[in-house]
Amino acid sequence: MLNIEFGRREKNCQGVTRRNVLQAGGLGFGGLTLSNLLAARAAEKPGVTRDTSVVWLWLNGGPTHIETFDPKMTAPVEFRSVTGEVKTVLPGVTLGGNFGGLAKQADKMAFVRSFRIPSSSHNVGAYWVNTGHGSNANRPSLGSITSRARGPNHPLTGMPTYLQMGRIGFNTAAPLIPGPAWLGKAYAPFSPSGPARENMNLTTQVSRLEDRRSLLKGLDQMRHDVDANGVMAGIDGLNQQAFSLILGQATQAFDLAREDKRVVASYGGGLGQSLLMARRLCEVGCGFVAVSLQGWDMHSKVAGGINNLGPKVDRAVSAFVEDIYQQGLDRKILLVISGEFGRTPRINKNAGRDHWGPLSTLALAGGGLKVGQVIGQSSPKAEVPRTGLVTPQDLMATVFHVLGITPDTAFEDPAGRPTRMLEAGKTIAGLV
Repeated sequence: MLNIEFGRREKNCQGVTRRNVLQAGGLGFGGLTLSNLLAARAAEKPGVTRDTSVVWLWLNGGPTHIETFDPKMTAPVEFRSVTGEVKTVLPGVTLGGNFGGLAKQADKMAFVRSFRIPSSSHNVGAYWVNTGHGSNANRPSLGSITSRARGPNHPLTGMPTYLQMGRIGFNTAAPLIPGPAWLGKAYAPFSPSGPARENMNLTTQVSRLEDRRSLLKGLDQMRHDVDANGVMAGIDGLNQQAFSLILGQATQAFDLAREDKRVVASYGGGLGQSLLMARRLCEVGCGFVAVSLQGWDMHSKVAGGINNLGPKVDRAVSAFVEDIYQQGLDRKILLVISGEFGRTPRINKNAGRDHWGPLSTLALAGGGLKVGQVIGQSSPKAEVPRTGLVTPQDLMATVFHVLGITPDTAFEDPAGRPTRMLEAGKTIAGLV
């Protein structure tokens, strides 16, 4: 909770106490203060990356690749999409029957039909896709790597670099949930729905702060009170960033009431509102926003499940894609849609589909990539990749490319050994 007290303490020439300033910077993120996180950025002096962002739409539970982006309507009936197919604006390319909105935006998207994941287990598959490694490797997720490469907070807005809405994976116990691993808690995702979100609200009227700028000027008087080392020497700037997050653009990004009403309506509710917020967060410096939609573990009655979730994804994603292109953000923001694996090609006895790591799909939009195409081909019954195999490390390399993170980026592990984040992956052929 932000706690700004006036009076009863020594004040400097601006009428601001040292305690006032430090408490203003004490906005908590998961047990860490905002100033802690900003100080971590100042201390590490990360390398230069691009002014780009990733929105990572996670379909938790393992989406069916057949009823989404690879319908296979010429296969035997037990292998076909149970929702049929819809023609897209791309000649000869169809999507699952629930995705009419995306079909109209297909020229702004790329669909990967040859994505293979080395596991058919929920948590292990999720770990592979989010980290590029198996769950026994104890590696940081893409979001945490982004946070480490750029610093936990944007240097101008104070916006957390890595933000997550919803759960990724089924087991809440570490190390099965993708996260910062040994990079440390400073690089864990900030959750806007958690307790820290509530702490972003002022507990006193803004008028009590009087002139915000004069308050910030008082920070200049604090420099003689702190050590002149690489972290503490920047305390003025760190607390200015704290105030920027509390009162500035970063907090406003969470307020959808500030968005054009027609845009809000186009996204719909639920998932749509999350994706709209994700776009707004990217605009003020969030480098990696993970949005999760639950309910994709369709072992029975896949038709009912996809008829429920498919239209929600279709409306929200088609609005997002149209929005980023209309606003000229298509080179700034990359959308990635994935899950932990695909589903069994043959419908089972319960009219559902079970876990299937050998083949899944990806959908991407924006990021300055070459869109309007299908990457790779699956076998006739959607069982395995036939051409253009794509692995989790290839996806990771592509995200690195968009974010400007060099392929040889390495951080020291707990033993002090430089450890490369990307070992074998290459950018997805044809996209870059």
